[in-house]
Amino acid sequence: MRKARAEDVEPIFDIRTSVVQNHLSREQLSDMGITPETLIEMLAADAGIWIAEVDGIPAAFSSIDDEDGSVFALFVSPDFEGLGLGRLLLQEAETALFRTHETIWLETDGHDGIRANGFYQKHGWIHVDTMANGDVRYEKRRPAE
Repeated sequence: MRKARAEDVEPIFDIRTSVVQNHLSREQLSDMGITPETLIEMLAADAGIWIAEVDGIPAAFSSIDDEDGSVFALFVSPDFEGLGLGRLLLQEAETALFRTHETIWLETDGHDGIRANGFYQKHGWIHVDTMANGDVRYEKRRPAE
């Protein structure tokens, strides 16, 4: 696992658009303001974006918004599921966020059958709210030292 670089922009988009659950197309991402240009700007600002590789192939990524204390994205390519990459990326994101936040949060699709919900709960995240659109909010407090 390593910090993402400018040359990772296309692999990040490939991973993000390859997932089956919580899938978004490039067009949908663009409509949300997530474009190659905005990603390059984030990388230039040393935003918290990490890549996990398998045999040199980008297989998963995560990103945080340190300003608001959130895990913004965590996605694993379907070809590389079950290898523990999501767990490693989540740990990295949590560690970074807990440096400056007591409580961190994320939102994900809350519909039945979405595996992300079980994943986050397994890793100590607490469901705190369900949005009108069906998304759910999870929070996690910094562990006591």
